[in-house]
Amino acid sequence: MARRTDASAAGTPATLALARAGVAFTALAYEHDPRAQAYGLEAAEKLGLDPDRVFKTLLAQIDGELAVGIVPVARQLDLKALAAALGGKRAEMADPRLAERKTGYVVGGISPIGQKTPLPTVLDESAILCETIYVSGGRRGLDLELAPDDLLDVTGGRFASIARDR
Repeated sequence: MARRTDASAAGTPATLALARAGVAFTALAYEHDPRAQAYGLEAAEKLGLDPDRVFKTLLAQIDGELAVGIVPVARQLDLKALAAALGGKRAEMADPRLAERKTGYVVGGISPIGQKTPLPTVLDESAILCETIYVSGGRRGLDLELAPDDLLDVTGGRFASIARDR
């Protein structure tokens, strides 16, 4: 069962960063199933949302440097496109332990907002078509609804075509 929560009650680095920046958002909580394999698809299903509006946060290494790619949960991150969007050549997915250490979040709950170490961030351009999108709120079972432009403002990110079909 999903529920809207008071933004201040969520209390994650992501919600605190948004509140500090004065960004409007809605926190949505749901009961996370520890057996879930695809965290983003689980969020879309449990919250009753269109998977094209729910985005997952993935970390990659571009020429050895960490970067964030944010893509719809039903699609995959195109590593070559992410590297090109950031002016790099070689890209690979980051080791999950490194991703957790650098962001301060656990895999399945990594938010693009409020990370311990600010990283170059790219949001798939499909988000332009949405008034609001949903991203992880900083823990499994918590998503945040906000405008794509606000997400980019608070992360210092940019739009690019970085998603591909499975």
